[in-house]
Amino acid sequence: MKTIPCLVAILACLALFIAPAAAMTSESLDITISQDGSADIQFTYRLNWIEYISVYLRLVDPAQELKKALESNFRKPVTVTGIDSGSVHLSVDSFASVTEKDGKTTVRTPGLSFAEGERILQNYWFAPLVSVDLSPAVTTIRFPDGSVATFSDALEIPPQVRSW
Repeated sequence: MKTIPCLVAILACLALFIAPAAAMTSESLDITISQDGSADIQFTYRLNWIEYISVYLRLVDPAQELKKALESNFRKPVTVTGIDSGSVHLSVDSFASVTEKDGKTTVRTPGLSFAEGERILQNYWFAPLVSVDLSPAVTTIRFPDGSVATFSDALEIPPQVRSW
């Protein structure tokens, strides 16, 4: 009778070691900045089976981990406004600085680094089993004047400045 649970445990361990290294895929990060400098942020991702199970069992909360990483990066409160199995929707007040001088508006965004998020994820039990690359395939920053900055597979996004 004890052999069945033991066999199941052995098979589960083998599955973990035989399975190829899995990875979370960061698909896109879309940041829309409003006239007052606040930002609406949409982050889409794809989870592998290990991460999906971790989320399902509530061992990891992607929204809260992203919120913590962003608050650490921006040093400002971040609000989670929505989440589903493949995306997190956030808002950040005063994300960008907005100045007006001589009828000209200038918006400055902070630099972004996904390296801190990768370091945070390395603290989880499944870290040795996965390969994490949080740099989104596409990062888009939309400014109030309609201009757009786009970056591909960038771990670091430099500060952006737009004037109109």
